[in-house]
Amino acid sequence: MRIEPDQLRMLALVGAHGSLAGAAAELGLTPAAVTGQVARAERQWGVPLVVRGSRGARLTDAGEALASHGREIDAVCELAESQMSGALTRTSRRLRIGTFMSAALRVLPEAVTALRHRHPESDLSIVEGTSPDLLERVAAGELDVAVIGSYGEAPTLPAWLTATRLFRDPLVLCLPSDHRLAATPADQRVRMSQLRGDRWIAILAGQAARDQFDAAAAAAGVEPGIQFETESYDVAQALVATGIGVAVISQMAARTMPGTTHRELERPRLHRELWAVHSRDTRLTPLVVEFVDLVGQVCGELTDRWAGARLADVVAAQS
Repeated sequence: MRIEPDQLRMLALVGAHGSLAGAAAELGLTPAAVTGQVARAERQWGVPLVVRGSRGARLTDAGEALASHGREIDAVCELAESQMSGALTRTSRRLRIGTFMSAALRVLPEAVTALRHRHPESDLSIVEGTSPDLLERVAAGELDVAVIGSYGEAPTLPAWLTATRLFRDPLVLCLPSDHRLAATPADQRVRMSQLRGDRWIAILAGQAARDQFDAAAAAAGVEPGIQFETESYDVAQALVATGIGVAVISQMAARTMPGTTHRELERPRLHRELWAVHSRDTRLTPLVVEFVDLVGQVCGELTDRWAGARLADVVAAQS
């Protein structure tokens, strides 16, 4: 015989209130409806479960046996409600952020500081990684939001994720200080075709940034001699400083380094886009919405600062 949990809870409430009316009020039912439930339960079990009298109602021994399990159900439900409330509170305060190095340096500090001032009780964590890895971790639910970069195209996302465009980050040329083009005026752009025959420090093959570079070089008729491959713009600049080659790097990652100089590219004007990627459903992670808005504000301010500024001044300000 299948026992119905609602039946057990109803009998527990009858015992607790000493009346069918009290049980009905707590269950949100009419006394007649509870009376009908008691009658059905007694037919099911074939014994009296509730004795009704002028002073209310009491449980028989059989009714009490069933009601004891109803009280256990209520206790488990209360515990589950308490634990769920705690979990929702922790989740609503938590924000697991992923980003790559230059965004961590140039964009996140202001946004995270503002978010912590708004929500001092928040539980924030930040991890660094490559954009493909961060995207996978957001899709897997390991991160709540990630700031990632794409080259040429918007990121390809699963249906349950969404991306907010934040910023366009130009790519610039990093040259050894004694390079023949280092003597060109600082405000004069360099064409990729002027770099035929140079050796290069390039992003690792197979990454989107490298695909964009290879396509641009081919379009300019350049067959770059790759001296070194790396996934880090900081490493690329450090190697340029040794004089072994030139590199195309992110303007956001560019910084003053002895032995290097930077020039804007004229043809082609390469860039990467910054995006904030997160789940479409943010009901359990409300801080995501505020974080994306704050990061967007920081990126907007950065765009304004870069507008019309000389590349040398931008690089100096980031060093």
